Amino acid sequence: MSAIPGAAWLLLLLCAVFSLVTPDFLSGANLRNVLLQGTILLLLALPMTLIILTEGLDLSMGASLSLCTVVLAVVQIATGSILLGFVAALLVALAIGLANGALIATFDLPPFVVTLGTLGAAQGLALVAAEGRTTMGVAEGLRWFWEGSLLGVATPLWMAALVWAVIHTLLYHTRFGTRVFALGGNREALRFAGISAKWSLLWVYALGGACVGLAALLMTARVNGGHPTAAIGLEFDAIAAVAVGGTAFERGKGSLTGTVLGVLAVGVMRNGLNLLSMPSSVQVAAVGVVVIAALWVDAARGKS
Repeated sequence: MSAIPGAAWLLLLLCAVFSLVTPDFLSGANLRNVLLQGTILLLLALPMTLIILTEGLDLSMGASLSLCTVVLAVVQIATGSILLGFVAALLVALAIGLANGALIATFDLPPFVVTLGTLGAAQGLALVAAEGRTTMGVAEGLRWFWEGSLLGVATPLWMAALVWAVIHTLLYHTRFGTRVFALGGNREALRFAGISAKWSLLWVYALGGACVGLAALLMTARVNGGHPTAAIGLEFDAIAAVAVGGTAFERGKGSLTGTVLGVLAVGVMRNGLNLLSMPSSVQVAAVGVVVIAALWVDAARGKS
């Protein structure tokens, strides 16, 4: 829990700075926009937390999300069914997650290499399926998943809260969660207990795939179509949010609360830089600097 105050202080600092340099930052419409934009990132960062807790990494999430938006749009347009489009996208995302988990767990391959390979495959498939352009013409009803609300709360916020509740329960109140922490903190203990680490790794990456499928529903509704590069690079923001939130890349230490704060911090940073009309290259550089600072602080705390 010691890393959570650090993420909270960073969030407060960013809010203070941007509220001073741009008057539009604290407007209700802009703050609502920050929360909505953060829901898609949160759906990737929550499972990424579990993956990093196991000393893993998933670089394919952004490309997989882009592919799934294309799949959802193409199937929905062809069948006229939003449900079938979503199911198709979810199955594709699950397949990629299971493939990552199976290759990493069965053949003991480095997660970086495996997910870098699936990143390239997913990006290529997305470009081929969409013929390099946005797939337009999806049903108007799909927009409700981004613009609609329930009981006065935006639909994406409900979805993000539900996913957080499910993953929080899995991580902190089930044997599965105990094994996730053990995979990063004390993998030998699992072996001595006669528990196979392979199945746990498989389900961790499968969970990441399922969350990508859910995020595809929001992303497709947001852009009103399927775009083959819509989410490229979003995995970088997810990793940044997890790192800023205090989850260590080794030792199996971290928390979902820290990840939520990290997502808000990254979202506020990008939003504030957008309001200041900063180019995307500057935004990426800024997020990178924050990640390096977070890792430096984590290393310093480890030594102390």
